Order: sequence, then structure tokens, then C-alpha cells
Amino acid sequence: MLREQDDRLLRIGIPKGSLSESTFDLFRRAGYHLRVSDRSYFPQIDDPQLSCVMFRAQEMSRYVEDGVIDLGITGHDWVIENGSQVHEVCELRYSKATSKPARWVLAVPEESSITTPQDLTGGIVATELVNVTRKYFADLGVDVKVEFSWGATEVKARLLDAIVDITETGSSLRANNLRVVDEILSSTTRLIANENAWNDPDKRAKIQSIALLLQGAIEARACVGLKMNVPREKMKDILNLLPAEKSPTVNSLADEQWVAVEVIVDEKVERELVPKLHYAGATGIFSYPLNKVIH
Repeated sequence: MLREQDDRLLRIGIPKGSLSESTFDLFRRAGYHLRVSDRSYFPQIDDPQLSCVMFRAQEMSRYVEDGVIDLGITGHDWVIENGSQVHEVCELRYSKATSKPARWVLAVPEESSITTPQDLTGGIVATELVNVTRKYFADLGVDVKVEFSWGATEVKARLLDAIVDITETGSSLRANNLRVVDEILSSTTRLIANENAWNDPDKRAKIQSIALLLQGAIEARACVGLKMNVPREKMKDILNLLPAEKSPTVNSLADEQWVAVEVIVDEKVERELVPKLHYAGATGIFSYPLNKVIH
């Protein structure tokens, strides 16, 4: 079906599964409207130049490499696992839980006597990341049997010798009383492109525009806009308080003794900054959420 579509369309793969909800939200913040019915794998998008399909993140890089789709969102871990030859457009620091990199870790039960990878010689390790795990042990010269895990990998830690599983916050490991022996791979979400699509000038321009908007949406998640009215005589004090990428926007008001000041700040800074601005003389202070911040 995808191969029969107009070659002028940019075919983009949206991850299905745990990343779906956060990806749809990211596109919304970037200015796109995505919608999909429960049983459909073909989301509708309000851009006539784009065509969407949903694949599991684990298989996304294969379809991008083969040219089934031009562009896809997946984890760096699955690009490495599949050995896919694709063009990495940019990093997209977002996930289902945090903006921190996901970590693939070698883990054992808390009560296990295993403290190093070498202690697993002759043992069995379960994981979904089979190829990466095999290479990890091969590089260490440790002979183990690596078995593919069809989900619920944490449960298998007490049935086999160890597991290699993904964690963002470590909560699942703690809930299952597992201990990390070593970190095998750190991974973030990436926007990847088919090599032929990237070498097509028209498609590359569209891909770069999408990347810019998605990165801007991610950047904006941790920021808010601040706007306030400031007496001119207090401007120096107020500007000394304001962190800014370059400099705040300052506009004159009808009353020449006052100016309007606008700036973008980190959301965590805002809660400490607003009271300071108020006591320094700023009035009419309000903050607003941002959809995109483009540097």
C-alpha cells in the first residue's frame, strides 16, 4: 500500500506502543494535528505533503533502511540492534516517562551472588536486545547464552541467571528487587531518514523542517513565557534579574513612564523569579506555556 503512494509524499513512521501518546503530543506542539482510530495503523495528518504509518519502534529502522518509509522515529538502541544503515537527522529528547536517556542494563536479583559480567560465564541471559547483548559479552570474552525475551523480562531474572532490560527511572527494577551489574547501552529517541530520501533535495528540505519544529517543541516543554509591565526607573533592576537567551523584548507602553518586558525562562526558574520581579517593581506579571522554542 505504501509503495503505491505518490512518490512526492514524505512517508513518515510513527512509533506504535509506549511512545505513541508522547509522539502525538509532540507533533501537536510542533503544529501538526495527528489522529488515528483504535484499529488503524495509518494516522491522518493535516499536512498534504506527509503520509503516516505506525510501526513498532523495534522494527522502524528496518523499514526506513529498506525505503518502505522515508522517515521514522525510533530509539538509537533499535538502530544499533538492527544494524540499520540510515541517516540520523537529529536527537529527539523525549520519551514516555522522562527526557533522560533510556539505559539498557545487565541486572540480577538482589540476592544473587553475581557481581560482575564475568560471573555469568556459562549462564543464560534473557533480553529483547539480543544482538547488542551478544556483542557486549563477546567483547568481554564472556561465554553466555543470550535468549530472546518476549516481554516481562524482569520476571525471568529469577528463572535464568540474569537479564538485560531497559530502564528510564529504575522503578521497575526496584519493584522487582533487581540489582544493576552493568550498563550496556544508553539510548535516546532519534529521527532517522532513508539515505535516498535524504539525498533528494525536496524531501531533505521537508525533513529538516520537521526536525526543526519537533526539536523546537521539545525545547519548549521546559520553558514558559513571562510578560510584565515595568516602570522605566526600575528597568535596570528588572533586567539584572532576568535570564535570557540573548536579551528580553522591551516595548514602550502608552504611558511613557512604563515599558512591557517579555522573556522566555526555564519553568523551574519561573517560580523563584516571579516573586523577585514583583518585589523589584514589575506589575501585571503573567506566564504562558510555549509550543515551540527555535534557537
